[in-house]
Amino acid sequence: MKDTAYFDVKSCDLAEFAQMAEQTLSTSDLRFATSVEKNVPIYDMAGLQDMLNDPPQRAALLAEWAHVLGQSAGVVALKSAYTDTAPIDAATGIFRQIIAREKDGGSSGGADHFAKAGANDRIWNALQKHCLEDPRAFALYYGNTTIAAVCEAWLGPFYQMTAQVNVVRPGGQAQSAHRDYHLGFQTAEVAARFPAHVHDLSSVMTLQGAVAHCDMPIESGPTKLLPFSQLFRPGYMAYRREDFRDYFEEHCIQLPLSKGDAIFFNPALFHAAGENHSADIHRMANLLQISSALGRAMEVIDRSGMCRALYPAVQALRAEGMLDDAATTAAVGAAAEGYSFPTNLDNDPPLGGLAPETQAALFHRALSEDLSPQAFAQALAAQDARRRP
Repeated sequence: MKDTAYFDVKSCDLAEFAQMAEQTLSTSDLRFATSVEKNVPIYDMAGLQDMLNDPPQRAALLAEWAHVLGQSAGVVALKSAYTDTAPIDAATGIFRQIIAREKDGGSSGGADHFAKAGANDRIWNALQKHCLEDPRAFALYYGNTTIAAVCEAWLGPFYQMTAQVNVVRPGGQAQSAHRDYHLGFQTAEVAARFPAHVHDLSSVMTLQGAVAHCDMPIESGPTKLLPFSQLFRPGYMAYRREDFRDYFEEHCIQLPLSKGDAIFFNPALFHAAGENHSADIHRMANLLQISSALGRAMEVIDRSGMCRALYPAVQALRAEGMLDDAATTAAVGAAAEGYSFPTNLDNDPPLGGLAPETQAALFHRALSEDLSPQAFAQALAAQDARRRP
């Protein structure tokens, strides 16, 4: 791969990608894995649980997981992550109650990142809803030392947990191959504006996981994965190309999961939810997205207040010819929130794209539509209200 400051879709080399994806992982490369299936290392957590209580062995196990997630297959399968599945069953009952209540309230079946609206049952911010619904059940579910250990293996301490529950009904369609948050949730045009080293950084800022809430045989459509694909540096651009997606479909693998199993993978791994071919399995997974603690600003800023004050001044300066488009973008960028997340996806869904409108985008749209300062302030207040928990 040639050194480059930026990645673009056209220059991605499929042959180079294939060479990386066609590596082979052997159990001889690993110390703690029980087996390797389809290039995915399988860890029997019922047998490894005692290691998590022994600091030297725990450190060695976490180091192996970090190596696999970063420099090797990019995915680990943790069998019996919940050796006691009672917390899974309790959480499943709570999730079904939440889904039913949200359907009754008309708030379920909204926009999804990749699936058609209403195709699946989705609980946004399942973490908070689970905790408020039944704190005791929440504590037993998330008081899981295996989950905590794999999060720490990739992100270190102080990580931030989020969760979204997804239920794919029989007949539910497969996703297209993609990478995940952060750059995977941006358009190709936006992702191309980030320098190459930020593409590298994106994959170490989050960890993706899925906890199986039911048995998931292959016909139910467990996640399709392409081991080693996270190693392809321009992959946040490449997954958008048809030839890369075709390669993924020809070479991806799926692993059956049992209730209480979990998989965790590098967010840069090419993956996609599979099609549910079963007759009667409503495939439920709790999708965990865990973020590094290091992705936060130092100060708390009232950016909405800044935007309200700045908007009429920018309008006037543009009318006077004192601010051109580039200078306007710079001024707005210093004041407004330029990122869609975190938000309340129940109220602020990614309509028409992968991410909701940003505060900065609203500011620019208001300028282009020549909204009055009062109308902009109202639109800003409405956006703020949608984003609140």
